[in-house]
Amino acid sequence: MARRHARVGYGLPTLLAVGLHVLVLLISVISLPASDREPQPSSIVQATLVSTETVTDQAQRAEAARQRALARQAEEQREAEEQARQAEEQAAAQEAQREAQQEVEEQALEEARQAAEVEAARRSEEAEAETRRLEEQRQAEEEARREREAEVQRRQEEAERQREAEEQARREEEAARQREAEEQARREEEAARQREAEEQARREEEAARQREAEEQRRREEEEAARQREAEEQARREQEAEEQRRREEEAARQREAEEQARREQEAEEQRRREEEAARQREAEEEARRAREQAEAEMQRLIEGADERVANAQQGQQAANDFIALVRQAVEQSWRIPPNVSSGATAEISVRLGPSGELFVAEISRSSGDTAFDRSAVQAVEAAAPFAELRQLPAGVQRDYRQFNLRFRPGDVR
Repeated sequence: MARRHARVGYGLPTLLAVGLHVLVLLISVISLPASDREPQPSSIVQATLVSTETVTDQAQRAEAARQRALARQAEEQREAEEQARQAEEQAAAQEAQREAQQEVEEQALEEARQAAEVEAARRSEEAEAETRRLEEQRQAEEEARREREAEVQRRQEEAERQREAEEQARREEEAARQREAEEQARREEEAARQREAEEQARREEEAARQREAEEQRRREEEEAARQREAEEQARREQEAEEQRRREEEAARQREAEEQARREQEAEEQRRREEEAARQREAEEEARRAREQAEAEMQRLIEGADERVANAQQGQQAANDFIALVRQAVEQSWRIPPNVSSGATAEISVRLGPSGELFVAEISRSSGDTAFDRSAVQAVEAAAPFAELRQLPAGVQRDYRQFNLRFRPGDVR
């Protein structure tokens, strides 16, 4: 709170002023008779008269002076009181103004202090919010980094599992082919012994039994074909799913190369058109080659009638048939560009009784879709294989299903 000034008292100065005026008046009254006194006359009467008049005048003047002094004293007292009152009012107004100014200053200081506290609180909150935001951002970046590391680890594990699965499938497929080859050799050996043991009796009944056997084989083949078709359909669906998964994985791997491949699309389109033209020419050439091969096969078969009578000669004819098939497929094959030299695809081929193509599908993929598709198209372009009808009846069934392996250099 503002300190009030002590009130200034004017009573003592007023009393001192009044006393001073009274003292001056008294001195004047006392000194005036002495100064006006005249020499005493010799006449008593005259002296008395003069003295009387002098005393009366002095008393009147003294009274008038006293009245004037009292009037001046009263006036001065009123003036002093007025001045004191004005001074007191001025002092009170100054005190009130000072107190109001001090209150305004104190209020301004209080408001400034409160504003400073609010600003400090706001800045503190902003700093805390910024700190929380930076911490959340750091945590989000750390979480994203861990997720990326986990994704990389997952992809690596998935790629490793994929490689292991492919390697396992390759081993199983190789073992299956080995077992199939052994089973084929065993069947051929058993068939050869059986044919040798029954050849004499079969010659006498061959015509009737041949027809019955052909009908029976036809029924068995149709039943087996239906069963194999169902199994084949299930296997194709499974392989299609596996192929789709491998293609999706390959597609993801090729996404990184897609940008570069887009730049080559125009050039590849031109090459494909040229390749299509060459392929049409090659198909025409393959057709002529097949016709020539069929003529050659016919000539070989006609010249080898005596050899066909035994199993060894039938095997030679079958080998000739496989060689002709490979030659026709090679002539129809158009290898796509940019194929790795180590690429290998295996195509499972199944023929009808007249050599028509029933199925040509991928039994082992090279990992390159274009390469696999070119191999299937080569088999489809080379079909039908009418030379199958030129084989002995007992051998035809064994060569209606076989595998062809495609490498960039040859077909096996």
